[in-house]
Amino acid sequence: MSSKTNDLLTMIESLPIDVKTTLVEKLLASMQPLQKDVDDEWIKAAEERISEIKTDNVKVIPGNEVFNEIKEKYG
Repeated sequence: MSSKTNDLLTMIESLPIDVKTTLVEKLLASMQPLQKDVDDEWIKAAEERISEIKTDNVKVIPGNEVFNEIKEKYG
């Protein structure tokens, strides 16, 4: 990395978390522009999932149980 890049990274490290978050969002958007139709589908899927969880239509499994099962199965 160049010294300018290192200087930039050092400056970023000292920024408040809200500014870092905004910076990350802008960087990600510049690498992969938003796709409203795709975003809308993800929102719809998330809302449906939330509804299923709230109405007990699905069984929620704690993450640590899932990871323990994976470790047992695949080592």
